[in-house]
Amino acid sequence: MKLVIVSGLSGSGKTVALHTLEDAGYYCIDNLPLGMLPQLIDNMINTTPEPYDLVAIAIDARSGIDNSDHFDVIMEKINQHPLQVKILFLTSDTSRLLKRFSETRRKHPLSRTGLPLADAIQQEKKMLEDIHANADLSIDSSNLSVHELRHMIIDQLLSQSSSEMGILIQSFGFKNGVPADTDFVFDVRCLPNPHWEKSLRPLTGCDRAVVKYLEQYEDVEKMFESVRSFLRDWIPRFEKENRSYMTISIGCTGGKHRSVYLAERIAADLKKDRGNLSIRHRDMA
Repeated sequence: MKLVIVSGLSGSGKTVALHTLEDAGYYCIDNLPLGMLPQLIDNMINTTPEPYDLVAIAIDARSGIDNSDHFDVIMEKINQHPLQVKILFLTSDTSRLLKRFSETRRKHPLSRTGLPLADAIQQEKKMLEDIHANADLSIDSSNLSVHELRHMIIDQLLSQSSSEMGILIQSFGFKNGVPADTDFVFDVRCLPNPHWEKSLRPLTGCDRAVVKYLEQYEDVEKMFESVRSFLRDWIPRFEKENRSYMTISIGCTGGKHRSVYLAERIAADLKKDRGNLSIRHRDMA
């Protein structure tokens, strides 16, 4: 059996995640009390006539998370069974969650007792912090559309061989904030900036004119070789520690030129001998 535990903050996209897994053939259970998880898995493996191959279970604040302090103990019980377990945790920044609840006019699960929405979000973060700390894959949906979130789950959780570590290479702009839940951040703001060339300003790091501009500088090539060498040295070592996913973020000021160019080059280089790799340009648009 392959088991995916889906958790995260209310409003961060857990429903999208469950629907994505259901479309991929997973038997999905929503809003299960955490304390019931070991017994449910035991029943699914040992007492059902035909054991389930793919199971996804959502656990969040709606069920109270009464046993969140004992999450490690619960996971030990589950791991006694012969199954592959992945934990997917979805998060988002507080301002974006406040906006989503305001737009949809839905109530936060913890605000039904009269708790202000902002306080409910902070309390939920604290309630789920043990699950978040144990997550195999954490996705910040703050700047993702529904379709982008769905594709990211497919790319990072469902694609290709489970024996190969999934890698996401993403570009971003520091002016819009550093991506949450990233493993390595490379700052390339020291490189020559195409933004100051009037003809290049509307273009991106994917355009040939920008590529040609950046390739003329020795420092750009040195930066590429340094990042490339670092990743080729250390990715295999993380893989040996049974790491399932890795996110590598490359940032410039606006996330449109230098970071996009280097993210594309790094991704192309790693793809030469890796299949489970995806690329995302967070701020290019």
